[in-house]
Amino acid sequence: MTHARGPLFIAAVATAGLLLSACGSETGGTATPATDTTTSTSTATTTKETSASKEAPAVPAGGDVTAPGTKLKVGTRAVIPVTVGDKTGIVAVTVTAIEAGAKEDLAKFGDKAKNITPFYLRAKVENLSGTDLSFTSIGLRGLGEDGKGTGVIISGDTPKCDSTNAPRTFKAAGETYETCVLSAAQDGSKVAAAEYNRGDDYVKSPVVWQS
Repeated sequence: MTHARGPLFIAAVATAGLLLSACGSETGGTATPATDTTTSTSTATTTKETSASKEAPAVPAGGDVTAPGTKLKVGTRAVIPVTVGDKTGIVAVTVTAIEAGAKEDLAKFGDKAKNITPFYLRAKVENLSGTDLSFTSIGLRGLGEDGKGTGVIISGDTPKCDSTNAPRTFKAAGETYETCVLSAAQDGSKVAAAEYNRGDDYVKSPVVWQS
């Protein structure tokens, strides 16, 4: 199983694979972005070849691309064009559940997890374009009941939430995989929605799944 872990910035917890930061606002201080960014490096190509590789394939029949800013219910799929490095294609993303975890799930992280409750964003991803999207990942971010960030940045896995990349077989139309993105909120608050905000069109107008 291939794991998709976010960047770690606290040396004390680097080996644990978790970053926690409780803050009043996600735009203040030195808080790191809540959305992970995956980058990859490919061998040099000509400008013409690079341009061609970035062109998204045609949307499969019956699969109109979901418009930026669309709000969906949990369990509804969104059709999204993706470009990760030199890999380009179209996937269907379905947030299948937003679950509160037990505080004990974060016990091994000690005081850094104090006053924080984990939430699990579970998703299913399907390859619609039939292009090679192996080892790519999706980025989901948890939102509070007010539709804004929860004020907690968290990255990593727990025994109940295993974040994975697409498998090496994710190259054909109809291939699927499931993943879980770890989110969190301060005690007394909750994660009530999940957003997808990758790609130029979705950064300012994310697709949002509401519970």
